[in-house]
Amino acid sequence: MPAEALSQSLPFDPADPKAALTQLPQTSAVFALYGAEAHDEPYIGRTPNLRGRLERLLQPSPKHPRRLQLAGRVRRIDWRLTGSEFESLLIQFELLQKQYGPKSLERMHLRAPAFIRFLGGNSYPRITVTHRPSQREAAWSYGPFQSRASAERFADEALKLFLLRRCTDDLDPNPSHPGCVYSEMKMCLAPCYKGCTDERYREEAAAVEQFLSTRAESRLIPLRTQRDQASANLEFESAAQLHAQIQRVEAVRTLAPELVRPLNRLRAVVLQASANPGEVSFFLYERAVLRGPQAFSTLGMRIQNEQSGSTSLFAQPLAIEPISDPPDGQPSEAESAIAAPAKLARGLLEARLEEALAALAEPSTAPSATVRQGHLALLKRWYYRPEARRPGEIFFPDAEGRWPVKAILRGVGRVAANAAPTHSAPNVERSLR
Repeated sequence: MPAEALSQSLPFDPADPKAALTQLPQTSAVFALYGAEAHDEPYIGRTPNLRGRLERLLQPSPKHPRRLQLAGRVRRIDWRLTGSEFESLLIQFELLQKQYGPKSLERMHLRAPAFIRFLGGNSYPRITVTHRPSQREAAWSYGPFQSRASAERFADEALKLFLLRRCTDDLDPNPSHPGCVYSEMKMCLAPCYKGCTDERYREEAAAVEQFLSTRAESRLIPLRTQRDQASANLEFESAAQLHAQIQRVEAVRTLAPELVRPLNRLRAVVLQASANPGEVSFFLYERAVLRGPQAFSTLGMRIQNEQSGSTSLFAQPLAIEPISDPPDGQPSEAESAIAAPAKLARGLLEARLEEALAALAEPSTAPSATVRQGHLALLKRWYYRPEARRPGEIFFPDAEGRWPVKAILRGVGRVAANAAPTHSAPNVERSLR
C-alpha cells in the first residue's frame, strides 16, 4: 500500500476512543483502520463524513449490538481528505488493489465495460461485442459503452448502413453455400457463396472500420458535401435523399456517446472539486490509466456566475481615478489598463493548465490488467450517471490530439463555482459585478 495514498495518521486507543475520534474532520475522506499486528488486513472505506462514520465503527453501542464494531481491533487510523466521490473511489481502488490484487474489482463491484471489437485479423472481417478487448488490438476496440445491450444496439444499427456480414462462422467461400436471410435481403455482400470479390469485401470492411474510428465522420463528411453540391446545382430531390441518409447516420452516431472511442486513442481530462479551497482537481485518463488528482489553482480566475451574463474567465481591474479621453483612433487608458492584465492572466492560466496536464502525463510503469480494468470501469461508471448526479466535467482532445484549453478553463470555473459554499460571503470578484 503506497504510503502517500493516505496522508494523515492517528493512533487509536480502544480504552479511550473519543480521544482520537474528536480529532477527525467531518468531511469527505478515504480511510484505513489498522490492527495491532502487522499482518492484520486493514479495513478500507470511504465516507462523506469521516468522524461520523468512524464513530459508528469504533464506539461501542449497546443500542445497536448487530452493527459492525471494530474498536477492539483497531490501533491506528489513516485517512486522506477528498473533494469528490470520483477522487474517493479512485483512491479506495488503489488501496484495495495494493492489498487484494484482482479481488479488488470484486470488492468494489467493478465489471469490465462492453466494447465493440472489429475483427480485422479475420479473412472476412466482422464486428462483435466483448467485455475483454485485446490490448494488442486496441485500435480495433471501440468503447466503453454503458452496457452490453447498448453496444449491441449500436452495432446492429451501424451494420444497417453497410453490407458487412453478421454471421460468426469462419468462412470458406463456396458457391454451393446456401447463404442466409441477410444475403437474400441484400443486407450483406454474401462472401460465403462468393457473392462478391474479396477486394470488394475488404473495401466494405475498411469503410466500417473508418466509421467506427471516426465516430461516423467518415460517412457524414462526404454525404454533407454531396448534399450541399446537389443543393447548389438545384437538384433538390437528390439533396433531400442525401439529407435523409445523413439523418440516418446521425441517428446511429447518437447511440455512441462521446466517451466511445478506439481504446488506444481514449484520452480524457476529468475536472472535480478539490478538498482544498481555491483549487480544482485534475484527472487524466491516458494509456489505459487514470492519473490524479493534480491540483489546479483558481487564483486569478473569475468564478462563473451564470446569472451575471459575463463569460470572462479572468479577473479584471477597476479604474479608480478618472481617465482623460484618448485621441481619436487610440485605445483609452482604461482599455489599456484592462487589456494588459487580462492578457497576462490569460497566459498565466493557460501555462498553469499546461503544467498540470504535463504533470499528469508523465510516463509510468505499464499497468496491470487489474488496474486497467478498474480505472476504465471507474471512468465508465462516473460518465454514464445521469447528468444531475454526475458532478464534475469531462473534456476530450480534438482530432489532432490537442486539448480544448479555453473550454477546460471555463469548466474549471464552473466546477469551482459549484463547489463554493452557497452561504459564504461574496468574494471580491463577485462583488465587483
